Amino acid sequence: MRLVRLYVNCPLVANSDLELPPEASHYIGKVLRAKPGQALSLFNGDGQEYAAQVTAVSKKAVAISTSNSCPGQAASPLHSHLGQVMSRGDRMDYAVQKATELGVNEITPLFSERCEVKLDAKRLAKRLAHWRQIAISACEQCGRSDLPTIHDPQQLDPWLKTIAADCKLTLHPHNTVALQDIPTPASCALLIGPEGGLTEAEVKTAREQDFDAICLGPRILRTETAPIASLALLQHLWGDY
Repeated sequence: MRLVRLYVNCPLVANSDLELPPEASHYIGKVLRAKPGQALSLFNGDGQEYAAQVTAVSKKAVAISTSNSCPGQAASPLHSHLGQVMSRGDRMDYAVQKATELGVNEITPLFSERCEVKLDAKRLAKRLAHWRQIAISACEQCGRSDLPTIHDPQQLDPWLKTIAADCKLTLHPHNTVALQDIPTPASCALLIGPEGGLTEAEVKTAREQDFDAICLGPRILRTETAPIASLALLQHLWGDY
């Protein structure tokens, strides 16, 4: 019987019985068609993994019984915060998914001068919920026991002025610093621009807020590729790769 690993949005306690929330119940009962006795591995973002078993399945709910709990996958020693200017189509979805797999702790979707995403408040709320679900699914797949925080979208300028991190970086092809010259930080903020790139004025503002410009090589990366390549390199240098 396949072991299902699933995020549940509710408190979990070892050696207890409970009814799962509607979304988890629907997935286990309707999608997986699980039967009593199905083994589960559950997490809720508190850093623990809970071994459980389905005890009852009805039309509206699934009941489970937890047994033991144990510490989940350890978080990276590098706390990373990705500021990603939003892009069209599924590019932002891809960036959120892969950044989660690479251990990012926080993601802030951003608006910038060249950002082509135009959404009203209702559609923006739906996109935010969608990105949070993508992050949850990525955590289920990659074994993370914690969830990255996906903040409400905001304008680039206030984000630059309020972000706090030991190290602040943005990609730029010229006048860059070498990563190996930066002392190992405990936290890092990474700014990634839109398809058309950040304007020179935005880069200037970022530098005024202590963001160092880095270049990953001679090739220009797409907006959805840049955070993946950058985070992988940062995790290699300062994290758990």
